[in-house]
Amino acid sequence: MKQLLISSINHNLNNAIALLKAIDSNTYRDTSVGPYYSSIGSHIRHTLDFFNCIISGLDSNNIDLTARKRDEILSTNKESAIQYIYKLQETLHSYIDANTDYLIHVTDNMGKGKVTVNYTLESVLAHANSHTIHHYATIGYILDNLGIEIKIPGFGYNPTSPINKREGI
Repeated sequence: MKQLLISSINHNLNNAIALLKAIDSNTYRDTSVGPYYSSIGSHIRHTLDFFNCIISGLDSNNIDLTARKRDEILSTNKESAIQYIYKLQETLHSYIDANTDYLIHVTDNMGKGKVTVNYTLESVLAHANSHTIHHYATIGYILDNLGIEIKIPGFGYNPTSPINKREGI
């Protein structure tokens, strides 16, 4: 199961790399689309922060999803983001043979304060992958509003979406 999960995550991360290679730096940083005025770069950075929280918290068995780095270089420099994704993919691949027969404490803010719940490594990685797809959908919205058409099959769509509706950006 871990191999399929890591492969799926890396596939989605490869889609981000394809996107970043297809757009220019100004598009990556553009904050002109409402209602949130966030950039593609800020969404990429946010998804990478989520994975970073997982990796940073594994050794202590305490993953705090509110302790994001928010590295602005990843928000503004697409080449840095691409290199970060490559390193992330290597790290994720190293988890394929890791022992995951234990619960991990994961903290997040549910809107009324921080809550800590138990996950497995597989479940928190699956959560991160779904979270990434959600942000890819927002990126698709930004690109559409900027009048930019890029075709990356399935980008921004949950794999359970009907195939005829899952075109990608």
